Amino acid sequence: MKSANGMKSAAMWLGIACWGVLLANGAPAQEFRRLSVAEYRDRMAGGWIGQMVGVGWGAPTEFKFNGEIIPEDKVPVWKPSMVNQFRQDDIYVEMTFLRTMELYGLDCSIRQAGIDFANSGYPLWHANRAGRDNLRNGIAPPDSGHPKFNTHADDIDYQIEADFSGLIAPGMPNVVIELGEKFGRLMNYGDGVYGGQFVGGMYAEAFFEDDPQKIVEAGLACIPAESQYAECIRDTLRWWKANPGDWQKTWQSIEDKYQKNPAYRKFSCSKPGDTFNIDAKINGAYIVMGLLYGGRELEDTIVMSMRCGQDSDCNPSNSGGVLCTTVGQSKMDARFVSELNPENVFSHTAYNFPALVQVCEKLARQAVVKYGGRIEKTAEGDVFVILVEKPKPGKLEQCWEPGPAAESVFTDEEQAKIEALSAAKQQQADLQKVAPGWTMSNCGPDMDPGLRAEYQGHENVFMTHPLNKEVGCTLSREIEVPAQGKTFVQALVASDKRGDFQLIAKVAGKPVLEQTVTPKTAWAAVEIDLTPFAGKSVKVELVNQPNGWSWEAAYWAKVTVSTD
Repeated sequence: MKSANGMKSAAMWLGIACWGVLLANGAPAQEFRRLSVAEYRDRMAGGWIGQMVGVGWGAPTEFKFNGEIIPEDKVPVWKPSMVNQFRQDDIYVEMTFLRTMELYGLDCSIRQAGIDFANSGYPLWHANRAGRDNLRNGIAPPDSGHPKFNTHADDIDYQIEADFSGLIAPGMPNVVIELGEKFGRLMNYGDGVYGGQFVGGMYAEAFFEDDPQKIVEAGLACIPAESQYAECIRDTLRWWKANPGDWQKTWQSIEDKYQKNPAYRKFSCSKPGDTFNIDAKINGAYIVMGLLYGGRELEDTIVMSMRCGQDSDCNPSNSGGVLCTTVGQSKMDARFVSELNPENVFSHTAYNFPALVQVCEKLARQAVVKYGGRIEKTAEGDVFVILVEKPKPGKLEQCWEPGPAAESVFTDEEQAKIEALSAAKQQQADLQKVAPGWTMSNCGPDMDPGLRAEYQGHENVFMTHPLNKEVGCTLSREIEVPAQGKTFVQALVASDKRGDFQLIAKVAGKPVLEQTVTPKTAWAAVEIDLTPFAGKSVKVELVNQPNGWSWEAAYWAKVTVSTD
């Protein structure tokens, strides 16, 4: 690996040349980089393999060392078979995005991207899961990643899957930024999106540059300079320059500021004081640690990112992928590529490794032409002629002070394309057996919500679960209250045997009842008097609000409206 890192192919360095002369009006001509398609393909394949090596090697350590350096003797021993990572969310999620572009083109809409992500069948966690749950509940992007609906919006998720954006956009940072605005907002916002654009920007530059500092700076140019994420990467560069021979001192500086200082964990899904930290910023710093201190050696780069702890398989996957993009598959050490199985299919995708390389080349060809370049045919093969552009980052957004949500929902036609929404429609139909005329919203998938044949002595019981730690599942109904007589909403509800929840009742948007439903209360009989609203139409909401995030389900035996 060491000798390979020192080599720079003729094809790459031909790419540094500028093409053209001064225009007639005296303005400088456009600049272009040249990269043979064969060289591109080799480097892009190397980028994918680097990801697979990094995640496979680090997987046994993931989140087992939080707020501490992994001891050297706890680093797993590399085995060549570890490269075969076909069931890792670090790898397969981004292939859903590739498939969307393959089917609908580079100009595919964010809403189509959301539909395809909603229909994905693989397991997910954190921002990815919350974003997909939102999509499946009819919340369309970009709101699926907005902090109003997604309490994980600053988590690492788009960062771990943004590699694709740079691998199909060699030397094209603005393509990376644009793809982040489309796919990153399915599940993230603010620094959560910037982390992916930063990683994608490094990949894009790695086709033409092998100096890690310059690669990191190229990624940094793709995100708003005022963001905390950019601040974190600048700090890591500064501390590296101050301590080039003492990586543990730099690690401690990162720990002190981005782990222990609450000002840099304002939207972490784990709170200050909790050593677990899946925030994009600190994990992005650990990617950079691998690149800066790894000496352009794949083993040292991966192990360095791994030993920093926290998400210690995702971070070496990113740093390993970037480094191997500078090298290419053909120049990688045989122990990292010798046992790659080209026939295995990545989980819930249409791709094995050869098909993955093929679709990336297809999309890269489209991107080069679409964004101002061209493809020249030569005796040695096709050559990408890539327009050089200055990165244009998006505007600053912060999860703890977000802009307004778009209040975007899927149309009926779009919802019909989401298989999970069909299941939601069935749940709404089943709800009518218990609560006629009521509708359900913000119900999460945990504990398998829906109709139960029996629960604690009652038949046909409907179970709900909150959407996330902050947003409760709501049963609602617009009720015309008669002008005469007394009108009541009556409900019979129980908690799970292993947990409790807060029951909140609202009338016309105002809370009228709050009580904790626990296993000790068995079935709680709830009655809400609507008589004060006689002659009016009011919205009544019954909220299954989380209360500690442990077995938060509500079981509804009946919800009725009666008038005496």
